[in-house]
Amino acid sequence: MNDLMNFVEQQTARDITDYDFFKSGDTVAVSYKIIEGSKERIQIFRGDVIQIKGSGISKTFTVRKISHGVGVERVFPFNSPAVASVKNLKKGNVRRARLYYLRELTGKSARVKEKQFTKKLEASLKGKTRRATWAWEEKVYK
Repeated sequence: MNDLMNFVEQQTARDITDYDFFKSGDTVAVSYKIIEGSKERIQIFRGDVIQIKGSGISKTFTVRKISHGVGVERVFPFNSPAVASVKNLKKGNVRRARLYYLRELTGKSARVKEKQFTKKLEASLKGKTRRATWAWEEKVYK
Protein backbone atom coordinates (compact mmCIF):
# COMPACT_ATOMS: atom_id res chain seq x y z
CA MET A 1 0.00 0.00 0.00
CA ASN A 2 2.81 2.39 0.89
CA ASP A 3 4.53 1.74 -2.45
CA LEU A 4 1.31 2.58 -4.25
CA MET A 5 0.96 5.86 -2.30
CA ASN A 6 4.56 6.83 -3.13
CA PHE A 7 3.98 6.06 -6.81
CA VAL A 8 0.85 8.22 -6.93
CA GLU A 9 2.66 11.08 -5.17
CA GLN A 10 5.53 10.96 -7.66
CA GLN A 11 3.16 10.96 -10.64
CA THR A 12 0.98 13.82 -9.42
CA ALA A 13 3.64 16.00 -7.79
CA ARG A 14 4.22 19.29 -9.58
CA ASP A 15 7.64 20.87 -9.98
CA ILE A 16 7.57 23.84 -7.59
CA THR A 17 11.13 25.02 -8.13
CA ASP A 18 9.80 28.12 -9.92
CA TYR A 19 8.35 29.31 -6.60
CA ASP A 20 10.47 31.71 -4.56
CA PHE A 21 11.53 30.32 -1.19
CA PHE A 22 9.31 31.60 1.63
CA LYS A 23 8.54 30.90 5.29
CA SER A 24 5.86 31.94 7.75
CA GLY A 25 5.83 35.71 8.17
CA ASP A 26 6.99 36.49 4.64
CA THR A 27 4.91 38.71 2.38
CA VAL A 28 4.16 36.91 -0.88
CA ALA A 29 2.28 37.52 -4.12
CA VAL A 30 0.49 34.37 -5.29
CA SER A 31 -0.57 34.36 -8.95
CA TYR A 32 -3.37 31.88 -9.52
CA LYS A 33 -5.57 31.03 -12.49
CA ILE A 34 -9.29 31.75 -12.45
CA ILE A 35 -11.50 30.10 -15.06
CA GLU A 36 -14.77 31.89 -15.84
CA GLY A 37 -16.69 30.03 -18.51
CA SER A 38 -14.33 29.69 -21.46
CA LYS A 39 -12.04 32.52 -20.33
CA GLU A 40 -8.99 32.09 -18.14
CA ARG A 41 -7.17 34.86 -16.31
CA ILE A 42 -4.52 35.23 -13.62
CA GLN A 43 -5.28 37.02 -10.37
CA ILE A 44 -2.72 38.04 -7.74
CA PHE A 45 -3.31 37.55 -4.01
CA ARG A 46 -0.82 39.54 -1.87
CA GLY A 47 -0.49 38.93 1.83
CA ASP A 48 1.46 37.44 4.73
CA VAL A 49 2.06 33.70 5.01
CA ILE A 50 0.60 32.67 8.37
CA GLN A 51 1.26 28.93 8.13
CA ILE A 52 2.79 26.18 6.03
CA LYS A 53 1.15 22.83 6.68
CA GLY A 54 1.47 19.20 5.59
CA SER A 55 3.97 17.29 3.50
CA GLY A 56 4.20 15.69 0.09
CA ILE A 57 1.43 16.44 -2.37
CA SER A 58 -0.93 17.55 0.40
CA LYS A 59 1.35 20.43 1.52
CA THR A 60 -0.45 23.79 1.74
CA PHE A 61 0.22 27.36 2.79
CA THR A 62 -2.19 29.99 4.11
CA VAL A 63 -1.95 33.65 3.09
CA ARG A 64 -3.74 36.45 4.98
CA LYS A 65 -4.43 39.99 3.81
CA ILE A 66 -6.63 42.87 4.91
CA SER A 67 -9.07 43.94 2.19
CA HIS A 68 -11.22 47.02 2.90
CA GLY A 69 -10.84 46.50 6.64
CA VAL A 70 -11.80 42.82 6.53
CA GLY A 71 -9.29 40.01 7.03
CA VAL A 72 -9.20 37.54 4.15
CA GLU A 73 -7.37 34.21 4.35
CA ARG A 74 -6.83 31.82 1.49
CA VAL A 75 -5.30 28.34 1.54
CA PHE A 76 -3.18 27.37 -1.49
CA PRO A 77 -1.94 23.84 -2.21
CA PHE A 78 1.72 23.74 -3.28
CA ASN A 79 1.00 21.23 -6.05
CA SER A 80 -2.10 22.89 -7.47
CA PRO A 81 -2.04 23.54 -11.23
CA ALA A 82 -4.14 26.67 -10.53
CA VAL A 83 -1.19 28.35 -8.77
CA ALA A 84 0.91 29.93 -11.53
CA SER A 85 3.71 31.41 -9.39
CA VAL A 86 4.64 32.58 -5.91
CA LYS A 87 6.90 35.62 -5.48
CA ASN A 88 8.46 36.52 -2.15
CA LEU A 89 8.14 40.29 -1.70
CA LYS A 90 9.48 40.73 1.87
CA LYS A 91 11.15 38.52 4.45
CA GLY A 92 9.35 38.65 7.78
CA ASN A 93 11.12 38.69 11.13
CA VAL A 94 9.02 36.24 13.18
CA ARG A 95 9.83 33.52 15.70
CA ARG A 96 6.80 31.28 15.23
CA ALA A 97 5.68 28.86 12.55
CA ARG A 98 1.96 29.61 12.98
CA LEU A 99 0.95 33.26 13.11
CA TYR A 100 -2.65 32.86 14.24
CA TYR A 101 -2.27 35.77 16.65
CA LEU A 102 -2.40 38.15 13.65
CA ARG A 103 -6.13 37.40 13.35
CA GLU A 104 -6.84 39.27 16.59
CA LEU A 105 -4.67 42.32 15.81
CA THR A 106 -5.74 45.40 13.86
CA GLY A 107 -3.97 48.41 12.40
CA LYS A 108 -0.23 48.86 12.73
CA SER A 109 0.11 46.11 15.33
CA ALA A 110 -0.99 43.55 12.71
CA ARG A 111 2.10 44.21 10.59
CA VAL A 112 5.05 41.83 10.51
CA LYS A 113 8.50 43.38 10.92
CA GLU A 114 10.79 43.06 7.91
CA LYS A 115 14.07 41.19 8.30
CA GLN A 116 17.00 43.49 7.54
CA PHE A 117 20.01 42.28 5.53
CA THR A 118 23.27 44.05 4.81
CA LYS A 119 24.27 44.75 1.20
CA LYS A 120 27.27 42.45 1.54
CA LEU A 121 25.02 39.56 2.59
CA GLU A 122 22.55 40.20 -0.24
CA ALA A 123 25.41 40.20 -2.76
CA SER A 124 26.67 36.86 -1.46
CA LEU A 125 23.19 35.31 -1.81
CA LYS A 126 22.48 36.72 -5.27
CA GLY A 127 24.08 33.94 -7.33
CA LYS A 128 22.94 31.06 -5.16
CA THR A 129 20.20 28.65 -6.06
CA ARG A 130 16.97 28.29 -4.10
CA ARG A 131 18.21 25.18 -2.28
CA ALA A 132 21.59 26.71 -1.38
CA THR A 133 19.89 29.85 -0.07
CA TRP A 134 17.53 27.72 2.00
CA ALA A 135 20.40 25.70 3.48
CA TRP A 136 22.28 28.90 4.32
CA GLU A 137 19.23 30.45 6.03
CA GLU A 138 18.57 27.31 8.04
CA LYS A 139 22.18 27.22 9.24
CA VAL A 140 22.27 30.88 10.25
CA TYR A 141 18.79 31.37 11.69
CA LYS A 142 18.40 28.16 13.73
